[in-house]
Amino acid sequence: MLKIATAQFRVIPGHPSENTDKMLAMIDEAKAQGANLIIFPEMSLPGYFLGDTWEQTAFLKDCEECAQDIIAASDGIAVIFGSVGIDWNKKNNDGRIRKYNALFTAYKGKLIQPDNSPYPFVIKTLLPNYREFDDTRHFFSLKKLAAEMHTQAQALLGPVRLELAGNQYSIGGFLCEDGWSDDYDMAPVEILAQQGVDFLVNISASPYTLGKNGKRHRVFGKQARKLHVPLFYVNHIGLQNNGKTVYTFDGSSSIYNAQGFLVDCLPKYKEQLSYYNLEELDNMPKFSRTKEKPIAHIFETLAYGVKTFLEDIHMNKVVIGISGGIDSAVAAALYNYILGPENLLLVNMPSVYNSATTKGLAAQLAKNLGCQYMIMPIQESVDHTIDQLENIPVTNLTTGAESKLSVSSFVAENIQARDRSARVLAGVAAAFGGGFTCNANKAETTVGYSTLYGDQSGFLCALADLWKHQVYDLARYMNEEIYKREVVPQATIDIVPSAELSSAQNVDEGKGDPIKYPYHDYLFRSFVERWDKATPADILRWYAEGTLEEEIGCEPGLVAKYFPTPAEFIADLERWWRQFTGMAIAKRIQAPPIIAISRRAYGFDHREAQNGIYYTRAYTRLKEQLLSQ
Repeated sequence: MLKIATAQFRVIPGHPSENTDKMLAMIDEAKAQGANLIIFPEMSLPGYFLGDTWEQTAFLKDCEECAQDIIAASDGIAVIFGSVGIDWNKKNNDGRIRKYNALFTAYKGKLIQPDNSPYPFVIKTLLPNYREFDDTRHFFSLKKLAAEMHTQAQALLGPVRLELAGNQYSIGGFLCEDGWSDDYDMAPVEILAQQGVDFLVNISASPYTLGKNGKRHRVFGKQARKLHVPLFYVNHIGLQNNGKTVYTFDGSSSIYNAQGFLVDCLPKYKEQLSYYNLEELDNMPKFSRTKEKPIAHIFETLAYGVKTFLEDIHMNKVVIGISGGIDSAVAAALYNYILGPENLLLVNMPSVYNSATTKGLAAQLAKNLGCQYMIMPIQESVDHTIDQLENIPVTNLTTGAESKLSVSSFVAENIQARDRSARVLAGVAAAFGGGFTCNANKAETTVGYSTLYGDQSGFLCALADLWKHQVYDLARYMNEEIYKREVVPQATIDIVPSAELSSAQNVDEGKGDPIKYPYHDYLFRSFVERWDKATPADILRWYAEGTLEEEIGCEPGLVAKYFPTPAEFIADLERWWRQFTGMAIAKRIQAPPIIAISRRAYGFDHREAQNGIYYTRAYTRLKEQLLSQ
């Protein structure tokens, strides 16, 4: 009977020596438990999202040296692991050393060469080059190698054959994307299965995305059932990033039997060695997945991501500017859960425009959390800044002429926001010995409804991949399920969202943000998260056809409620499109890192350029037609 161990562990990106130590410890444990084979994730030795660390020769050599330690430890147990495969005698198309994203199989102190492979490792066939992935920048695919060798990729694919536990086994090893082949011209997993395999092994480095696990269970379960062989999926846990965008790797390593049933799924975000007897998989009961609301998964991911991020940057104290509004309240409740109240300092920074209502809610939040709290009024410093700007002369040193600046109400609003962040929060955080957060949500980030160097600032933006309605859901979830009491005040949930930067945003008079979140959340989401991203041409066509609410997913009737005429609808659409494709891009480029949750997070996941505002000809024609009616 073949005993297989799956090793789900936290891979530390760019630290192969530390990953190797963890892998060796898990190999020793698996040996002690009598396992015949242990399976590690894709790129388990170097990590995956490394940027151009992949172009450092010294780093590549270090990976090779660490891999030798893993190979040497394969005496008495077979080891499947992911790392970079290097051919020092060849180059990629960019002239750099040839690198492959590879699956290695080691046994009895040596590498086992797969059938048909020109190297002692399996080469990833399908390299993803979308969303957060950038594989083609660094790695050479099996398809490109086949073209170079004047053959077909199918001819270079083959199983690994091992004698284990007294029997001969044929193992179909493939890497991550090679299992998601519906949009490609070949399916590596099917090619492997056609050559006769006893089981399939998919090693992955798959970041968490809301809803992705359910889709993977459908895809891999279907493959196992169609090919009638068991399938082992092994994934990382941990945190990796592409600079601006931070991704959690949730693990959720899964086992599917030959009938395509999920028989086990490892806990999210937990290191675990699990053991399976291959011949018993078909007799195992179906794994019962706990059905949780999406917001539960969001909270778990945010809590893990923020906690790990703080550990990675060695920060254990956090300052949050709280206004009495929902975003800062949710951020405070989240960080309080992670760090504890003794390491959290909430700062309320009122001006003359902040109501007694929101000031009271800020204090109530701090009291509910039991954390530290301070009030730092800003009106005096804001007035001083405005006075200086308007009364200190601007001198032309060539002519000697003097002039005065004029501060508009809009500029005064921005001065307030910058005073809060650049002066107060930055200073308080330094004195407290921590960092301060950015509390922006995704709707605000989409259209730049924030002040550059003001509330756009901070060391991390935990909520910037959540739409406003998800922020509200998170507030309710933390009250009901995490704290099991009212931490975020109900009045904060009920009050109109407002920046409170002028009298036009008086919450006690029901005046708030210009963003109508029940509609704009969904409009903005269509700009960003649809696979085929929507533009004003699409939005206006759906509007004209009467299908807009169905297409973007908002509540029926909202469009007519908010925009009685086509002219009003078009004016609103163009206002926010100008923001989204204009100044908001510059703000996003300079924004703090974001924890990714959705199918398209800002940063490296949503790649953009400052091209200026553009409307297609189709949009212009339809606009003229609607306005002329």
